[in-house]
Amino acid sequence: MIQIFVDSGANLSPELREQYNIHLLPMALTIDDQPAPEGLDGHEYYEALRSGADVRTSMVNPDDARKAFEPYIAQGDDVVYFSISAGISGSWWSAKLAGDELMEQYPQRRVCPIDSMGASLGAGIPALKASSLVRQGMGLDELVEKMTVYCQNYCQYFAVDDLKYLRKGGRISGASALVGSLLQIKPILRGNEEGKIVLFDKARGKLRAIERLVSIYKERAIDLDDLIGISHGDCPGEALRLETKLREAGHRGPILQVPHEPVTGAHVGPGMLSLYFHAVGK
Repeated sequence: MIQIFVDSGANLSPELREQYNIHLLPMALTIDDQPAPEGLDGHEYYEALRSGADVRTSMVNPDDARKAFEPYIAQGDDVVYFSISAGISGSWWSAKLAGDELMEQYPQRRVCPIDSMGASLGAGIPALKASSLVRQGMGLDELVEKMTVYCQNYCQYFAVDDLKYLRKGGRISGASALVGSLLQIKPILRGNEEGKIVLFDKARGKLRAIERLVSIYKERAIDLDDLIGISHGDCPGEALRLETKLREAGHRGPILQVPHEPVTGAHVGPGMLSLYFHAVGK
């Protein structure tokens, strides 16, 4: 049997994980030097960011990954783990270290970390797809090959209110961060072919940023019936506007809209609005 894992950065709710039989590798989050409480309310979290709270995140620990994987490996299962992008986090490497140790101990078993090259639903939606393929009977080798290519062609474009959070976390250069401080300019970023965050475009005001996200979808999406994703940093009205505009642009499939989870949310900040879809290339 194949067991699917994600980390906290995949933005999948407990209900979705249970529905798709997906397991969680937690990532540490502290707010003003205190561990974040279980079930942290999204609005309260982003209000804390707005108020200048000191938020710190940590990647998946190799020991924690091993402890999570080993019970399934020991019972004869294989593991596929969708990490958030290795371009912004060391979690993929932690899982690889843990997996290599386990495969030495259990040589008949496989641990396969897949670099999603994204974050939030950029990792979560590929994991949902993988779970569906496993239920349809797809084998491990075919699954890993298919989903590796899928992640290389899964797009994430997002608009932010302020690049200071990305700059603070070292996810983007200080020079690029200057863009967002000018004349209500909303930077539009994407995950590139290396899984790193790069400046893609800019728009004056959030409404135009939403229009630009929709135009990118129209230009690049390859299946209007596919599941796509929207995440937001405590701006549900803007997320709903984006969803409505995508419907008007012709998207027929399901749309998974979620508050952006806290771990990677610490690096994009309040007001972030992100769109996730399958295309050809990043």
